[in-house]
Amino acid sequence: MDMNEIKEIFFQECEEQLAELESGLLKLNDGDRDPETVNAVFRAVHSIKGGAGAFGLDDLVSFAHVFETTLDCVRSNKLEPTQDVLKVMLKSADVLADLVTASRDGGGVDESRSRSLVKELEALAHGELPSSSGHDAPKPAAKAVPAAKTELPKPSDDSGFQPIPFSFDGFGEDDEPAVEGSLYEVIFKPRRELYSKGNEAALLLRDLSRLGEMSINCDTDALPTLDKMDPEASYFSWKISIRTTRSEDDIRAVFEFAEWDCDLEVKFAEEASSNEELPMVPVPFDLSILDDSSAGEDAGQRGASEETVAAALSAAETASNVSRAARVAEKKESAAASAAAQNNAAAAAAGAGQTIRVDLDRVDRLINLVGELVINQAMLSQSVVENDATGTSAVNMGLEELQQLTREIQDSVMAIRAQPVKPVFQRMSRIVREVADMVGKSIRLVTEGENTEVDKTVIDKIAEPLTHMIRNAVDHGIESPEKREAAGKDPEGTIKLTAKHRSGRILIELADDGAGINRERVRQKAIDNDIIAADANLSDDEIDNLIFMAGFSTADKISDISGRGVGMDVVKRSIQALGGRISISSRPGFGSTFTMSLPLTLAVLDGMVVTVAGQTLVVPLTAIVETLQPEAAAIHSFGANQRLISIRNSFCPLVDVGRVLNYRATQANPVEGVALLVESEGGGQRALMVDAIQGQRQVVIKSLEANYTHVPGIAAATILGDGRVALILDVDAVVAASRGQSMKPEMSLAATG
Repeated sequence: MDMNEIKEIFFQECEEQLAELESGLLKLNDGDRDPETVNAVFRAVHSIKGGAGAFGLDDLVSFAHVFETTLDCVRSNKLEPTQDVLKVMLKSADVLADLVTASRDGGGVDESRSRSLVKELEALAHGELPSSSGHDAPKPAAKAVPAAKTELPKPSDDSGFQPIPFSFDGFGEDDEPAVEGSLYEVIFKPRRELYSKGNEAALLLRDLSRLGEMSINCDTDALPTLDKMDPEASYFSWKISIRTTRSEDDIRAVFEFAEWDCDLEVKFAEEASSNEELPMVPVPFDLSILDDSSAGEDAGQRGASEETVAAALSAAETASNVSRAARVAEKKESAAASAAAQNNAAAAAAGAGQTIRVDLDRVDRLINLVGELVINQAMLSQSVVENDATGTSAVNMGLEELQQLTREIQDSVMAIRAQPVKPVFQRMSRIVREVADMVGKSIRLVTEGENTEVDKTVIDKIAEPLTHMIRNAVDHGIESPEKREAAGKDPEGTIKLTAKHRSGRILIELADDGAGINRERVRQKAIDNDIIAADANLSDDEIDNLIFMAGFSTADKISDISGRGVGMDVVKRSIQALGGRISISSRPGFGSTFTMSLPLTLAVLDGMVVTVAGQTLVVPLTAIVETLQPEAAAIHSFGANQRLISIRNSFCPLVDVGRVLNYRATQANPVEGVALLVESEGGGQRALMVDAIQGQRQVVIKSLEANYTHVPGIAAATILGDGRVALILDVDAVVAASRGQSMKPEMSLAATG
């Protein structure tokens, strides 16, 4: 693995760390004060700084170092994470993300903004009020109150000697109970590269001290005289003894981003040597043998006394040995317990989900191969069916099992590309903050269903429409704090972003608690822009959908956010390009909700295979409401060449697909065909006339534009089981053409596969 590959892995990890950072800061902003949340935020910035230092990304290291220092103040309870403090930190997280992007892509960042935030972060670290807020200042660390001064004795003579009173009460007593766990010896010797990359030995030792009870010995033998000292060199090393219940891997993890720039040795400390000083054991001893008056006693009594002393000494030695054995056994039990804890942790880690990084091109290649497998399986099955009239042969039965297995393989491979929408949702938080600051509003983003999974291609393409919708909601949807207070609302507006699965599709809802759509104003703007006639009779839903018209805007003046008439029409086209639909529901005074319905994947499609004028087409199943066989009594003419079909006491326009696509010059007889009742965006329901239905099947989407060119009314293509190419119908384009609109390229559903 070369350095470029390692660097690419670092930037991939940075994306994960930045997501963890923003997620943690948002939790803190919502009132979460769990120490683990604070630690996770700190670790994210620390990891980015350490990795950036290894690659010499000085700008990223410098900013991350200041950010990390301020977060450390929060972690050590020196700084209270108030709303003002977190506002600065969220902005700092945005700048950190910009610096990572600039380091990866070679771009630049706003240096004035970076310098401003560095000053604010440094001010927070010193307990000063954030410069951009007038709220309560962050709480600095509580200063120790000096003890009352004790009057000292006066000097006893002219020498100036001043005795200092000192108490030995409690000397030698244990203040804290002994820490359980294993004893490790750590030898840590930094190299000069460690300091040049922004790491600090003191911070590493401090983090190590949090793992247990630690004693440190600094070796200064390598320190030269002042005239020979290199200010960028490293001369100190440390020998550390730490007793902890954590594993050796946990100790090494402290030095994770410094291990290449230091000499590190971690080993399990050996048991106490056999010549260790033994504790004092009380020995029974008769002091009367030392009395002079006992000198004249007979030898028998003296011999008895000597035997007593020998027995006492033997008992003392036995007690000492028992004590030493007990302590050794206790240490072994502690080590065994620590090892068992490590094994349990390893087993838990093994039981947790494990992931690997795979290049996306490899996954796409696998999906394409599975698509070809599905096509070949369908071709093989159709050939066997055509040659086996009874359908009961062993080959036919085996092919049915193959078809089921192929479908399972296809579903499993498609699941590999599925990713949660959380990264996109988190990106919206920054947009809300930035746009809200620009318009002077206070807005909170609430997200739900962040773990809802969808194909990566869909995730990549919904970011832009979501950005437009978020900016629109902040600028137009949410009122100013003054207007909200006057209306009896909370001055802080709320935007809710939700994702969920429904009927094989993903629904993304964007709701705000703003003023809702001002339909009178929208209607008047549409009349002024010649979008509708002044006497047009429109329903509320039709008026709401006017905001999706090209060039439409209700902004009074052009700004950096809105006013140019470019936005919601782009949103609608982008959603349609994904094979999705978007709808609006709004209540004046209560807010609006935009609902996007998107396919879970752009690689496969469930469709209805139909025949039109001898051509085979595939109609997306998600667009079909129902199928029906028209009767002559239900067909009604309207105008010169328009026809309606009566469905349950309501009339629906009848669209001849063959005539719209120029497959035939005259309209077919509806009674001889089949009607597909479809629902399209902006056009309501239409009945599409086809000649016959061949069946329903899942097809693999092949991009027509990438392999040929754009065809009006056609979204994509696929290969059927008999090897023929079938075109996938663009329902919205066909319906729009039936209403007199031309089938322009931007109206088609761009599909990829």
